[in-house]
Amino acid sequence: MSSLQTPEDGQGDGDSPGDLRSTLVTSVLNLEPLDEDLFRGRNYWIPTTKRLFGGQIVGQALVAAAKSVSEDVQVHSLHCYFVRAGDPKVPILYQVERTRTGASFSVRSVKAVQHGRPIFICQASFQQAQPSPIQHQFSMPTVPPPEVLLDYDTLIDQYLSDPDLQEKYRVGLNQIAARDVPIEIKLVNPPTPSQLQNMEPKQMFWVRAQGYIGEGDIKMHCCVAAYISDYAFLGTALLPHQWNHKARFMASLDHSMWFHAPFRADHWMLYECESPWAGGSRGLVRGQLWRRDGVLAVSCAQEGVIRVKPQVSESKL
Repeated sequence: MSSLQTPEDGQGDGDSPGDLRSTLVTSVLNLEPLDEDLFRGRNYWIPTTKRLFGGQIVGQALVAAAKSVSEDVQVHSLHCYFVRAGDPKVPILYQVERTRTGASFSVRSVKAVQHGRPIFICQASFQQAQPSPIQHQFSMPTVPPPEVLLDYDTLIDQYLSDPDLQEKYRVGLNQIAARDVPIEIKLVNPPTPSQLQNMEPKQMFWVRAQGYIGEGDIKMHCCVAAYISDYAFLGTALLPHQWNHKARFMASLDHSMWFHAPFRADHWMLYECESPWAGGSRGLVRGQLWRRDGVLAVSCAQEGVIRVKPQVSESKL
């Protein structure tokens, strides 16, 4: 294990205030106040499943919770359950309950409602900054920097140009290429088409919000990280099985996050994901978001439903 490093505001990404403002801040996570502790959120990116993206709900719920606490406390954890499928055609109401406001810790409960019924419940805990001599963390994996890796669109184009790529992968890659997601991703050690049939339930990729957010309030960066954390997360559990099985239905059941150190969500961070277990039509995934300077910023965990059907072999006749 390595000792914790001092957090740094500048992490070498070359951003400037003149950059385009991040859509995640100006639109996705910009809630409309309706009353005290009552907010309305709009839907932005809709997955091909036509269900609401879980990361959007988690991020918006954390925004609502953060608006009910003082500026001098920061979120350190959240725990959520997805209880119903969200309707992408209507906005979401977020109801905040001020469960506890203490000297050191404060807890907020958030309920997301559509059509008069809860679709999501969440508890977020905030803490006053407290120094501690007890500090440690694991070491960040050694990986190539994002500058030398292909961006997602270029990587997909490279896959699609392979004449031997099976049609089942070609269809999926075209669907990914059509997504309008407000985040940037660069895969670490992306598999070749021939490696897709022998993958471990692990993946790593560099990720950041599109556009400029700035130093600002660390709470907003945590809300953006909540949005980012759900992207491609549960799919980690499917990686060893995708050759023989096609996902028929995948949905998050619960989602937890722990925030360890300040970070910039519009700077590149390494997302290290692994799935230690799958069974019973469920998959468990764990993730860690690392700052470029080696500081562990966020830890995540999620369990989700994964229902599959056998892959149909392509006939050569």
